[in-house]
Amino acid sequence: MVLPGRAMATFRLALIQLQVSSVKSDNVTRACGLVREAAAQGAKIVSLPECFNSPYGTKYFPEYAEKIPGESTQKLSEVAKECGIYLIGGSIPEEDAGKLYNTCTVFGPDGTLLVKYRKLHLFDIDVPGKITFQESETLSPGDSFSTFDTCCQLLVYPGAFNMTTGPAHWELLQRGRAVDNQVYVATASPARDDQASYVAWGHSTIVSPWGDVLAKAGTGETIVCSDIDLKKLAEIRQQIPIFSQKRSDLYAVEAKKP
Repeated sequence: MVLPGRAMATFRLALIQLQVSSVKSDNVTRACGLVREAAAQGAKIVSLPECFNSPYGTKYFPEYAEKIPGESTQKLSEVAKECGIYLIGGSIPEEDAGKLYNTCTVFGPDGTLLVKYRKLHLFDIDVPGKITFQESETLSPGDSFSTFDTCCQLLVYPGAFNMTTGPAHWELLQRGRAVDNQVYVATASPARDDQASYVAWGHSTIVSPWGDVLAKAGTGETIVCSDIDLKKLAEIRQQIPIFSQKRSDLYAVEAKKP
């Protein structure tokens, strides 16, 4: 999820590393409670993890899927308005016209749904002797980009890496994207449940545009906070002016659909 830039120079970002259970209503209630805690700590933007209202697994997606708007997203809208924050709703299994999607919703401080993003690149993995998992067994990919305007230069990734890809790639990818795009990068993971069929890595993290890890969770349920300083971001972009050095005469990124 990409948040294009505007005006506010500093603000607090919070990531909710939620312990996801098999009871959807409990997941939603606890998520909203932690959002309130994060707002009480001064957070202006709060993110939930991927698949926050459902266990993560292809066998669970059809059972837990719901419409958007629906029960879970209505609760997110209400708590965003109550707290006056931007709330990135991690993701939930969404059902629409007989298809299932891994969908992220974002709500503004007035509770308005700002954007809905259906995961474009489904997670299919086969590492012999370690893990095999295919979202595409039950989920369909989205077909459009989604961005929303707030105040910042920040990439937020609600994600559920596992015990194979987590230790190998989780922090490496975040720090790499932060440096090569000169942006803050935040990743919100579910808490680790060693008894689950899919064991999430945890370690929700916030990284600076210089590649420094500003805040990092362990494996349990927690709130991770860090202050985002856009003046520091501007200074880094001035010190290493990669954007002005782009060779637009040789290459470009093209969006084929709006």
